Amino acid sequence: MPNAKVLEQKKQIVAEVAEKVKNSVAGVIVDYTGTSVSDDTALRKELREAGIDYFVVKNTLLGRALEGTDLEGIKEVLEGTTAIAISNEDHTAAARILSKFAGSHESFKIKAGYLDGKQIDLATIDSLAKLPTREVLLATVVGAFQAPIAAFARAVQAIVDKNGSAPEAAE
Repeated sequence: MPNAKVLEQKKQIVAEVAEKVKNSVAGVIVDYTGTSVSDDTALRKELREAGIDYFVVKNTLLGRALEGTDLEGIKEVLEGTTAIAISNEDHTAAARILSKFAGSHESFKIKAGYLDGKQIDLATIDSLAKLPTREVLLATVVGAFQAPIAAFARAVQAIVDKNGSAPEAAE
């Protein structure tokens, strides 16, 4: 039986993890077995730069943090080594970075994930990983809005070039 101090520390960890999961928009749980220190350091740096909180957690503590939530089904995959990447803003960043890392490191495996408080399967995580970044998506939308305006401006310029002067406004 653990002493009261250890038990209190574990309760605090469970509360902190539960709060982080509750306040996040997405998360990915991984098995990092066989990852070298240098690879892990590079992964942590990339995740940190993307604003993702990545940490190792004991399976029992993570399981307790997920109790009573829609994510309780994730407890099924909590065995072996476990780390969790939590994103508070970007829905796709954790999936994208960890899937890329798993693709180049055979022993690194994605176990489960969640999005907006709901558990998602590995196929959904893979789909999220293939989405472009938020900035690329916004640029695509802006480009789509700009295209008709730019075409109109080119047409007006062609009329000006053909006639030699700007058309007069109707009075």
